[in-house]
Amino acid sequence: MPKYNITEKKERDAAYRMLLRPELTDALYEKILHKLLVEKKYRDPDYSAQKLAKELGTNSRYVSAVVNLRFQKNYSELVNEYRISEALYMLIDHRYAECSIGEIAHLVGFSNRQSFYAAFYRIKGITPREYRIQQQEKLGKK
Repeated sequence: MPKYNITEKKERDAAYRMLLRPELTDALYEKILHKLLVEKKYRDPDYSAQKLAKELGTNSRYVSAVVNLRFQKNYSELVNEYRISEALYMLIDHRYAECSIGEIAHLVGFSNRQSFYAAFYRIKGITPREYRIQQQEKLGKK
C-alpha cells in the first residue's frame, strides 16, 4: 500500500504562508479585493487564482496564502461567495425578473447551472429557485 505524506505537505504549505511579510500580505489583500470587488473579475467563469496572480505580478501560491490568511477560505470559496452575493440581489431585482436562474448563474460567473445550484445551496441552505419564490412572497405581502 503506498504511503501518502499528507503531514509534510500541510507543514510545507503552512511554512510557505509564514514567509509572507505583513506589509506584502496587506498590499496583496488590497489588490485582490480591488480585482474581485471593483473590477468584478469573479464574473468571469475562467478567472482563476493563476490569472489573478499573473495580473498582480505574483504567483498563485502567494494569492492562495493571502486568501487563506485574510478570508479564512480558499480562492474558489471566496469567488463563489461574491457570485452568490450578486445572485441574491439579481434573483429579487425586478430588472432581472425575466431572467432564468441559469441566465443569472451565467451573469454572475458560474460556468454552468449545476455548479451555481451547488454553491448557492452550500451557502444559503436552499436552492436559488426556493430563494426567489420566498423573496417574491415576502415582497408580495408588504
